[in-house]
Amino acid sequence: MSMPFYVSPEQLMKDRADYARKGIARGRSLVALECTAGVVIVAENPSRTLFKISEIYDRIAFAGVGKYNEFQSLKIGGVRLADLKGYQYSPEDVTANSLANAYAQTLGQVFTHEMKPYEVEILVASVGATPEEPDELFHILYDGTVMDEEGYTVLGGQAEAVAEALAAEYQPGLDLGAAVRLGAKVLGADHDASPPADQLEVALLDRARPERAFRRIKGEELETLLSDS
Repeated sequence: MSMPFYVSPEQLMKDRADYARKGIARGRSLVALECTAGVVIVAENPSRTLFKISEIYDRIAFAGVGKYNEFQSLKIGGVRLADLKGYQYSPEDVTANSLANAYAQTLGQVFTHEMKPYEVEILVASVGATPEEPDELFHILYDGTVMDEEGYTVLGGQAEAVAEALAAEYQPGLDLGAAVRLGAKVLGADHDASPPADQLEVALLDRARPERAFRRIKGEELETLLSDS
């Protein structure tokens, strides 16, 4: 009688983590920064139709890096959860914190119990209605780990190098243009130049908008923000 093949739990978890990290590292990075206008999210993305950054609810945004179909399915699940909760209870009950915890549970369950983990990192961000209300940035890893970031966060790709460059230059109170230019600059750290406007996907959770805060920044507006000094 042959003995069953045995792998220790520690080795199994390590192999799954290595697999997920390698898949995520093959993608392009994404950064989110708090600024006076709200929360701006900047991603390397040459596609005009396949978005990494989306709206989940009135003042909450979702962003993902890694395997596109996997973070898209997570986004759709988050939109449905937010809509259902807002309808059953109240829109005020839909928070970035609760959505981040739901995502963490899903990713943790998949990482622990499924053969293949999700090759994704995701961001759930919300903007306060006034400068006194705190913005929130929840960075969720492939294994369900949640990090509550302040000021800025970096996802995917060459995250360590981008985060190091961002930490050296980020300052609280940046205006929108400065935040967009800084995001583009640090994403171009490995290319020796900032990506052009047509290689970037940029969105803003606009603090000044009374209800639906999410809007995309593209075309002439994006080119103007990138060229201003």
